[in-house]
Amino acid sequence: METITWNQHLVKKNNKALVLQLIMHREPISRADIAQISGLHKATVSSLVNELLEEELIYESGPGESSGGRRPVILHFNKVAGYAIGIDIGANYVLSVLTDLKGNIVLENNHTVTQTPYPTIMNLVKSMIQSLMTNMPQSRYGVVGIGVGVPGIVNKEGTVLLAPNLGWKNSNLKQDLEELFEVPVIVENEANAGAFCEQKFGAGKDYENMVYISAGIGIGVGIFLNRELYQGKNGFSGEMGHMIIDMNGKPCNCGSQGCWEAYASEHALLEQAGSSIEAVLELAKNQDQTAQGLFKEVGKYLGIGINNIINTFNPDQVIIGNRLALAREWIEEPIKTTIENYTLTHHQTELQLDFSKLEQYSTVLGVSAFAVENFIKEDSKVL
Repeated sequence: METITWNQHLVKKNNKALVLQLIMHREPISRADIAQISGLHKATVSSLVNELLEEELIYESGPGESSGGRRPVILHFNKVAGYAIGIDIGANYVLSVLTDLKGNIVLENNHTVTQTPYPTIMNLVKSMIQSLMTNMPQSRYGVVGIGVGVPGIVNKEGTVLLAPNLGWKNSNLKQDLEELFEVPVIVENEANAGAFCEQKFGAGKDYENMVYISAGIGIGVGIFLNRELYQGKNGFSGEMGHMIIDMNGKPCNCGSQGCWEAYASEHALLEQAGSSIEAVLELAKNQDQTAQGLFKEVGKYLGIGINNIINTFNPDQVIIGNRLALAREWIEEPIKTTIENYTLTHHQTELQLDFSKLEQYSTVLGVSAFAVENFIKEDSKVL
């Protein structure tokens, strides 16, 4: 008998999550529409909706349009029933945001960093989270989860196995943050989170097979195949910043040499410029030929790696995001020219090259969305 009860509980929990997700994504919506789209019985929908109303995850508004008979009461998702925290840890910054359950930024905080040892960054992250929590509006569920994006290899337990540009090895980030704040924490590779965000909110919404290039101090790649985030056997896919484009080339932070990110990243740009990306952008905007030339060189090298990716995956779309996306004006042309010159002709047909509309927010909104999704699907206190 126990098995049957457990299965019934599981089915109910899944159905409830399904109803809530339908309201989230299709609001405003009626009970009858939910029943029709989900295939669930009207009485089941009604019962689940009543529970969600009690839990304040949804609310009702006046009658909608009638298709004959009584005008239906319309349901809406209560996006301020709780909040999620997103943290993007870069090699030269930490960006934190508080979002509502629909991914709208309510509060944000950006810190420049010059040193990245794990204890230093943990102290900063801790104080940023505390600040967001202190200034957060009142809500029924408070913080539903914390998502963190890291430029490195993260295992399924949320341990950062290797982050060369931060100098981290085997850092128990998820465990440490859960002990501190006692809310669920998700740790994800920053490029995977950025790709997820672009697919959900950004430039990738209409594409089945999309490759997101996170071009910051290093380069990470997030890959969507048939609208699913491709993570590989252990979740380590997308470390394409470390594909070798010159066997006898420049040394890379990963310990190898000739890696793509040693030529096509913000780090490569700063090595040449000796100043911040903001300073180089300012010069380029003021028609400084040297600054524009530096961006064009980085664009050319970005194009070489993107060529390899297109020839491998034959995607519908490539999106360039993170901080180098700010230099679109100077890097877009050399990227396109390199692709035209080197990529197999058949792979170029119907290929869309885009820049992130979310710029530096892709990762932070991606990890925040992971935290919300986890709350909607998993949180037994709610469902």
